[in-house]
Amino acid sequence: MISRRSFGKALGVGVGVGVGVGVGAGAAAAGPAVPHGTAAAATAPGAPPATAAAPGAAASFPRIKQIKAGVLDVGYAELGPAHGPVVICLHGWPYDIHSYVDVAPLLAERGYRVIVPYLRGHGTTRFLSDRTLRNAQQSAIAMDVIALMDALKIHRAVLAGFDWGSRTADIVAALRPERCTALVSVSGYLVTDREANLKPLAPKAELAWWYQYYFATERGRLAMEDKTLRHDLTRLVWDTVSPTWDFDDATFERTAAAFDNPDYAAVVVHNYRWRLSLADGERRYDGLEKRLAARPAIAVPAVTLDAERDPFTAPGGGTSYRDRFTGPYEHRTLPGIGHNVPQEAPEAFARAVVDAGHL
Repeated sequence: MISRRSFGKALGVGVGVGVGVGVGAGAAAAGPAVPHGTAAAATAPGAPPATAAAPGAAASFPRIKQIKAGVLDVGYAELGPAHGPVVICLHGWPYDIHSYVDVAPLLAERGYRVIVPYLRGHGTTRFLSDRTLRNAQQSAIAMDVIALMDALKIHRAVLAGFDWGSRTADIVAALRPERCTALVSVSGYLVTDREANLKPLAPKAELAWWYQYYFATERGRLAMEDKTLRHDLTRLVWDTVSPTWDFDDATFERTAAAFDNPDYAAVVVHNYRWRLSLADGERRYDGLEKRLAARPAIAVPAVTLDAERDPFTAPGGGTSYRDRFTGPYEHRTLPGIGHNVPQEAPEAFARAVVDAGHL
């Protein structure tokens, strides 16, 4: 295991070069050291298998802040110095901010100001109006990040994410590169192509997406609204997509509390139905979606991560999306790691953030 102290020494670089600095909102204390288990280092394909991170069930963020941003009252954790270079860490589904509970202290100790927001429909994030559509199309979530940056008076930041968070970070990097200093994207280029999504995949790939089709049905929607069924469904997803991660019940329950948000079911169901063209988005995002349909390239410095044991990792070691990254770029494969990369391999993820800012 690489400790937070040795992490900085092993890295051998500082954070002052090539990383945007945010100004504005006050600092949150970094809090006590957060225990975590062994994680895989970022490695090239063919390296020896890595050991998945052990759960840190006792760890949590010191406190959650709230700020009005766009159509939301966003809940977020913040660690590190107020005027440090900013990193915004974005979670996926079915996860929450605790995917970064071990990553954030590593970066904070390197001098970064780390912002970890609950996405719309998760945790303490709430819509400001009952009349707002519980929309989870990709551009809406991306614009939530821009609104949060504006509210916090952050001009530029490193954006890092996995799952929904990768897609969101990719979109901001592609459409608003002046706001993105660098990018860390698990699974590479995840911008949704709705036209391509109308075509069938190979049966094994379709099997991995079973919940996407379940949510397209009324039964799936009702299951997401039922607390017990929702709990068991999301736990099944964790077990399936992270087959080597030996997390305990407390680790899952800490995150599952974020699924009790009153808008959770509506947001999740809309996201997956929208991807399959079974639900409409909002017309105000039509222009952004038109630009995204052209698969815009990402020119900001980027590190992409593939998790070897993630059933959604595309074959080819990143070759399937390499042409979408036109700026300084590195690709890394994490042997033995599943879908929830920042929680399974926090040191490797944190190292990718620092390295992306120095490409």
